[in-house]
Amino acid sequence: MAKNRWAWIVLAVAALAIIVVMLLPERVEVELGTVDRGPLQVTLDEEGESRVRDRYVISAPVAGRVLRIELEPGDPVVAGETVLATFQPAPPNLLDARTRAEAQARVETAEADLGLAQAELARARAEYRYAESEYARIERLAADEIVSQEMRDAVQLQLDAGREARTAAEFAVGVAEHTLEQARAALMSEDDASAKPITILAPIDGVVLRRLRESAAVVPAGDPLIEVADPDRLEIVADFLSEDAVRIRTGAIVLIERWGGERSLHGRVRRVEPSGFTKISALGVEEQRVNVVIDFDDPREAWRALGDGYRVDVRVVVWEAADVVRVPASSLVRSGEGWSVFRVAGKKARLVPVEVGWRTGLQAEVLSGLDEGDRVVLYPSDQITDGVGIQPREG
Repeated sequence: MAKNRWAWIVLAVAALAIIVVMLLPERVEVELGTVDRGPLQVTLDEEGESRVRDRYVISAPVAGRVLRIELEPGDPVVAGETVLATFQPAPPNLLDARTRAEAQARVETAEADLGLAQAELARARAEYRYAESEYARIERLAADEIVSQEMRDAVQLQLDAGREARTAAEFAVGVAEHTLEQARAALMSEDDASAKPITILAPIDGVVLRRLRESAAVVPAGDPLIEVADPDRLEIVADFLSEDAVRIRTGAIVLIERWGGERSLHGRVRRVEPSGFTKISALGVEEQRVNVVIDFDDPREAWRALGDGYRVDVRVVVWEAADVVRVPASSLVRSGEGWSVFRVAGKKARLVPVEVGWRTGLQAEVLSGLDEGDRVVLYPSDQITDGVGIQPREG
């Protein structure tokens, strides 16, 4: 009888335990993170592009025929020595009989005008020589007080007038000579015009960036032929949203990543351009963008593989600290106007308000509310509430 009583007691206790366990709230599996202390760096990230600082586009100086350009992109050039292009000026237009006769008449008229101007110059020089000798004679007489001051002034005036007349006659001869050259140029035949070709030399020491025209062709004046630059003078330009650009300061540290090398490069902001522009994003949204120009801090050997127009990623540092309390950014949840986290207390999650400073995509600076070593719930779902039981997720 006693055995049966104890059996029933054991069964009753077991049933009660099962009921209690079934009534207990189920624990939620969560992923946990730890509040730690260390450095924190806040950056603005954007895609950028390398470009040469000084670009020289060589164009045709006059209309004519450019010969085949043998240089290829990447070929080195030396300032004042390397021939970039050889240019043959265009021949003059063919003249019909009437036009040629008119041009010949203009040449003869110009020759006559030149002869007249030369004769006038000879007369002006003779008159000036006479005025000089007369002035010298009057000066000798004036020394003996034989002539009056009025006569001396009159001779001085004659000398000055003679000098001006001689100068005017010399200018007239120059004008007549140029007029004759123009008239003769109109009569120049194609054979006469076959002057020496014009060679265009490299303006700087550098390399050929692009060959804009390769084969021989007749081109107009100003037509671009070849592009050269100094690859050692390379910079990076990245366009940021205007609201981000106002936070970037000249001299800010820049990390240059995903450029193809094994390690990140270092640079500094040289200039934030004062004018923005409108750009359509990949989603079709109009954005106001501002160009930020960046110089390399690393030596040339570190980024020698980069060239003009290469894509890179840049991270401009807007704030950094060497020792702060950090919490994973994925643990933060909005609580009114501020932030909160679910801190682990035993086997439960407790909602704790925190004061957050600077934030990145991965971490946030904790000003108050948490201590180093605290465990917090990462990526809290709607199932996580204050006081809920939690179970760390395996793995």
